[in-house]
Amino acid sequence: MFKKKELSQAIRLTMTVALGSTLLTACNSDSDTAPVKVAENYKLQLLHVADMDGSNSRVLDNAGNFARNLDALTKQYPENTLFVSSGDNYIPGSRYAASDDDVFANVAGVNVPGVGRGDIAMLNAMGVKASAVGNHDMDGGPEEFATIFGADNAYPGAQFPYLSANLDFSADANTAPHVTEAGQLVSEVANKLAASSIVEVNGQRIALIGATTPTQDVITSVGNVTVLPANNEIADLAAIIQQEVDAVVATGIDKVVLLAHMQNINVEKQLATLLKDVDIIVAGGSNTLLATTEDELWPGDTAADTYPILLKSASDQPVAVVNVEGDYKYLGRLIVEFDKDGVLVEDSIDSAVSGPVLSTQARADELGGEANADVEAVVTAMKDVLVASESVILGHSNVFLNGIRAHVRGQESNLGNLTADANLWYAQQHDANTVISIKNGGGIRAEIGQSYFPAGSTNPEDITYEQTAAFPAANKAQGDISKYDIQTALSFNNDLVLMDVTATELKAIIEHAIGEVDATDASGYGGGRFPQIGGMSFSFDATQAARAVDGTSGAVTVAGERVRSLTVGNDVVIADGAIQGDANRTFKLVTLGYIGRGGDGYPFPCAGTDCADNQVRLETAMTNDPALSDFSATGKEQDALAEYLKAVHPDAANAYNGSDDLISVTHTDTRIVPLH
Repeated sequence: MFKKKELSQAIRLTMTVALGSTLLTACNSDSDTAPVKVAENYKLQLLHVADMDGSNSRVLDNAGNFARNLDALTKQYPENTLFVSSGDNYIPGSRYAASDDDVFANVAGVNVPGVGRGDIAMLNAMGVKASAVGNHDMDGGPEEFATIFGADNAYPGAQFPYLSANLDFSADANTAPHVTEAGQLVSEVANKLAASSIVEVNGQRIALIGATTPTQDVITSVGNVTVLPANNEIADLAAIIQQEVDAVVATGIDKVVLLAHMQNINVEKQLATLLKDVDIIVAGGSNTLLATTEDELWPGDTAADTYPILLKSASDQPVAVVNVEGDYKYLGRLIVEFDKDGVLVEDSIDSAVSGPVLSTQARADELGGEANADVEAVVTAMKDVLVASESVILGHSNVFLNGIRAHVRGQESNLGNLTADANLWYAQQHDANTVISIKNGGGIRAEIGQSYFPAGSTNPEDITYEQTAAFPAANKAQGDISKYDIQTALSFNNDLVLMDVTATELKAIIEHAIGEVDATDASGYGGGRFPQIGGMSFSFDATQAARAVDGTSGAVTVAGERVRSLTVGNDVVIADGAIQGDANRTFKLVTLGYIGRGGDGYPFPCAGTDCADNQVRLETAMTNDPALSDFSATGKEQDALAEYLKAVHPDAANAYNGSDDLISVTHTDTRIVPLH
């Protein structure tokens, strides 16, 4: 057993004594004896979560145990516990949509069905005090985001504030009514948006400040919400956050927690060194698992760094950066003391008790937390809705469809190929001249299939990847692809658009798509903009210059020299890094409306409002919908994949068999070929 497990019982037995010696403020007795001296150090148990934006099955299977562990650990420090989220509390997809089902009218904490409300109800039931605004929290756009704050009288909304110091909601008619003044008590600002809020924990006032990635306007749907700083510079972001820190410190508060949803923990680490008077940074968006060798992890999980990461602030004081992986897989736990001046005491952090807490039934049973009935009710209702969607069978695959985050964002994958091909086929039903399909890997949110370790192994190299599992309750056979699978894998359900691009424009688009690949990173990770493609192939060398754009003016400063070859059908467009033939010849392509309109920074040609002057939106223009599936709206990527599967891979006799490096050692990528 791990050391934490060995100590958990002892911790419960000694907690009362520990709290009494550390936190007692006075002793009133019948005698005139002097009060007990106040201990100099103040102890805080910070519990945290983020990024509940992955597989529906993982989230729903883990949520109950997570809530039990939260209950158990809170009872260990009943007066000194603070529970927070650093954002991405849900993600558009089948689980998100499930809350809009009529069954949720009878679920306490929801009462009025609506997208995302089940996830919010679980956080309400668990008592989260505040959350940063994450990118996925706004994926439905500001209008949909605003419904989370209680648009219906019977719906309680988020019983906590969403915080962000660098998002300006004033110009957005949907969210502006929910904005409130910074620095108020969390108990007074439920269902509100603010830059910061204050929570009282055992007589101590702690400031909670929110910050959102400055790339928010590129990676999600912000509408008229302004994202600061406009230049994406981390130093400028730090200056914005520092203003909020200074404001709360000026009121006498000496303990500051930053809820930072930066997408990359290296940014949170930079902020730690640039800011003054911030004690703890709760990171979010990157699903980074921090842990020590004393922590029990899920099989196959490995820690990216130690828990916590201890750094020095701009004023040379300790800062603790914490994070755990999402999907309710772990409850983050930091037990730390502050001295009489509010400075974090590094030596007070004991790795035997601080760190990720595993959300397994065994761990929950050991800790002894009680089940949260409201959380269980939401989970049950969601599973009931999702089982119904599992019964809608749309296709069949003989192989695991690789939608693993790190893979679809750094290399060709068979699921990437399948959905890109589906988009191309679908677009050709409308316009047979369409020859290219491009989508961003970040739009693929989950794999379709199952993976497991052989008995007795925890080595990631031993993982077995297989087609989907049978689900008898839904009449789903092994290998069947259901409505649920499609909704989960393509949870954003982007619209599809057609446009013409020149050879020159196509080169710029692909240079951008692979611009984040780091040649020194063995994983080849290229960020959410990394492409998955159909109808074309290309090779690239990540050791060459990447395309670069000035963050303020938008001007291209480096054209990019990474794309070495590119072919569309039999047309050689690029050879040895140079465009061949007429650079102005055009190709008709289909892409996701999100990136077609500039999402993820893609440089697709765009003219007119919402690019309407040179892009055809299949949502409104589709002339030949195959009508083989009707669960998703026409012109959306879920409909494209469903229709394609029904037409091409409807059953076991016509199964999809596309290979992938993950499942076949003999497979080599042929569409996207790295040369570095």
